[in-house]
Amino acid sequence: MSLPPVVSLTDCADPNALARQSARIATLFGATPTVLPLDGPDPEGVAALTLLDLLRSTGLTGGPTLPVVLLVNIAPRDGHWPNGVPFCYFRYGGHLVVTTLSRRVLAPLATRLGVTEVQVTDVRQVLQAAADGWAELTPAEIEEIARTQFRSLWYVPLLARWLTDGRTVPAEPQAVHPSTDDDVRIAVVDNFGNCKLDRPPTELPGHDSSQTLLVHNRREGRDIKVRCYDRLPDVPLGEPGITIGSSGTGFAELVVRGGSAAELFGLQQGDRVFHLIS
Repeated sequence: MSLPPVVSLTDCADPNALARQSARIATLFGATPTVLPLDGPDPEGVAALTLLDLLRSTGLTGGPTLPVVLLVNIAPRDGHWPNGVPFCYFRYGGHLVVTTLSRRVLAPLATRLGVTEVQVTDVRQVLQAAADGWAELTPAEIEEIARTQFRSLWYVPLLARWLTDGRTVPAEPQAVHPSTDDDVRIAVVDNFGNCKLDRPPTELPGHDSSQTLLVHNRREGRDIKVRCYDRLPDVPLGEPGITIGSSGTGFAELVVRGGSAAELFGLQQGDRVFHLIS
């Protein structure tokens, strides 16, 4: 049986962790995965936009598509869960997504792609069902995997492989709701210094009544008027602008044509940047 390729987004981003995860996924799926490190100041925001982009990039092909497996591991260490946030899964367009149960990661998928529900898993329950049904797991191995904090290494690839094989794993459905966050954030700063925002230009505060927005320049400690443009080529050379970028569903980007918006404004992932002009 030919297994689908795997793309993994993870905030366990040091070389040692990436090597371990790559080897384990390759062992289970028979091919080296694409592992993308999320090592910035706001990994949830980056994961949310990147997962949305990955799912959208599998469409618009002009023909049939092949399935992929997408893994997302974001590990907030807030002490809310006894052994970390649960993992869930869902399918979209024939693709399998296994992800940390993160509201910020899932909300854009509800808003932009119509994802309404995920299946939430319990590690020990899934392992026991596998041992009772199809997997060669000893009680000691179940205990080790269930207790470890390194679930993205030991549990998630197993769960993904079992789901790919069509195994019925125990899970509880949970609704996914669109985001209600009014704050516009920088989700990704690309290699050009363009600041990719988490929504389209038409949803920026004040865009419906003004073509100019106030962007806070953290480097200079003041607000700067920035015009909105249809396309990047419309932005004057050397000037800042807000335009439609390459990510999301027509999401906005804060750019400096020929320069770096992140450097000019002193911005990074997760920053809130916009103020409405009165």
